[in-house]
Amino acid sequence: MQWQVFMTVLTTVFLAELGDKTQLATMTFAANGQVSRWTVFAAASVALVAASGIGVLAGAWLTRYVSPRHLTLAAGVAFIAIGAWTLYGALRAEAA
Repeated sequence: MQWQVFMTVLTTVFLAELGDKTQLATMTFAANGQVSRWTVFAAASVALVAASGIGVLAGAWLTRYVSPRHLTLAAGVAFIAIGAWTLYGALRAEAA
């Protein structure tokens, strides 16, 4: 069961991070020929681990007060809202 959870989280986070602003920012830093790519990799890795740690702690704390079903629904609504906002901004910029 732990491996199934591990693989689900790994796949979900990996796919979510591909092409997002974090990866694009990391690519931008790595493109700078004056810095070590290993330094960029290490810093980005530590940042992702820290952000994930905050997510795990916040999720564990929230489940004391909110059911996992409601957390899942709230996350879904938030993702839809962010997607709609991003789409609206892209369409508005295209029209300008």
